[in-house]
Amino acid sequence: MTTKVFAPAKVNLTLHIIGQRDDGYHLLDSLVVFVSAGDELCLTEAVEMSLNVSGPYAKGVPNDASNLVWRAAELCGLSAEIALEKHLPNAAGIGGGSADAAAVVRAAKALGRAPKEDVATLGADVPVCMSSAPQRMSGIGEVLAPCAKLPELWMVLVNPIKDVPTPAVFRALKQKANPAMEADLPTWDDAHSFCEWLAGQRNDLEAPAIEIEPVIGQVLDLFPDALLARMSGSGATCFGLYADAKSSAKAAKRIKQAHSEWWVADTKVLEA
Repeated sequence: MTTKVFAPAKVNLTLHIIGQRDDGYHLLDSLVVFVSAGDELCLTEAVEMSLNVSGPYAKGVPNDASNLVWRAAELCGLSAEIALEKHLPNAAGIGGGSADAAAVVRAAKALGRAPKEDVATLGADVPVCMSSAPQRMSGIGEVLAPCAKLPELWMVLVNPIKDVPTPAVFRALKQKANPAMEADLPTWDDAHSFCEWLAGQRNDLEAPAIEIEPVIGQVLDLFPDALLARMSGSGATCFGLYADAKSSAKAAKRIKQAHSEWWVADTKVLEA
């Protein structure tokens, strides 16, 4: 049997680092959404496992058992020929490999295979990527809760194709115990009220990431027309939020013309 599955990019609209465990893992409080840009996978059951990686961002992606996609299939007891088409930049702070791994688990379930262990063993971001609905993520990423329905939102994602290693960003974070979001998140009437609330939240990794790679600050300056601009995850991808498709398309076109060598995606925030 063959099944196709989409792995949407994960975006941290907020990322509050609220502590650090004795084992080194950081505690977080994050509002996560998924968007209409992502990688595509096709799985065909086979006697031997194989992985073929193609697409504009295939370079440097392993095609063996070191890839989370391969490990996800093994976790589900699935042997398959896997075709992974990479449209998302690597190590970009938008899910990437975790989203791909979660997509494989979903595909395996469709083929009648269930994971033999908790998917969190694949990585802290994999559990949240099992659903494309907006979620509040806490703990080290394993505590998930649905959030209030978000207003319609469009998002332009920009990555300057710079590698910003996550461990280095966390090392540069001076304060590890920062305030969380409020216990009960509000509801929002429209994109404007949502972004007004969002502006009062943070990505605590944004400042240290800019110290390591100053071009991130330049990317954020490209969104003067957005309702809000922020970095996602540990970078280097940044996003601008818009209330309508016309505004986001206009911004994406402008940025692409100015920086043709960068990754720019005009997307819509997924509701589920």
